[in-house]
Amino acid sequence: MKTLTLARTPSALSLLLPLGAAWLAAVPLAGLAAEAPAAAAKLAPLAFLAGHCWRGDMPGGKASDTHCFEWLYGGHYLRDRHVVCAPGRPDYEGETLYFYDHGRQQIAYIYYENAGGIGRGLALGEGGRLVFPEAEFVSASGGKLAYRATWQRIGDAAYEASNEIKRDGQWRSEFTMRLNKVAP
Repeated sequence: MKTLTLARTPSALSLLLPLGAAWLAAVPLAGLAAEAPAAAAKLAPLAFLAGHCWRGDMPGGKASDTHCFEWLYGGHYLRDRHVVCAPGRPDYEGETLYFYDHGRQQIAYIYYENAGGIGRGLALGEGGRLVFPEAEFVSASGGKLAYRATWQRIGDAAYEASNEIKRDGQWRSEFTMRLNKVAP
């Protein structure tokens, strides 16, 4: 069996720390929280969501869905944490991590939820609209569901989400809901 012997050299972290300090010194801090980090330019269609929470009532008003978005790692990723609350039922929670897929040259995402399911797909910016083309969600039990969605921006304070699922080869509307900007 081969073993790996590490040379006695400074760790990568100790080499990078001075670079990080130099970078931080060069970055103007005024307005950093409100503006998208420079690395986020490739995620620009999603930028209006960052730093805010958005809440909407599901059709029928029996449940609400709240999404909170935040930049991660200098804007290379955008996190969306969401929770669906319905009286008398356990909360349904999930998280989406949006990122620029350099291999595909597109915005991609991975979604995972508290029941163990995972979805992966793409997000396309089309003017004031986000389009999520057909993707697949796989539940923890292995069940598969094809879905697609659009999010239409409505000014600076709202967007409308429309989700569809594929059943028996046909696309059917699952729901349309307006999400309004709310305090975190």
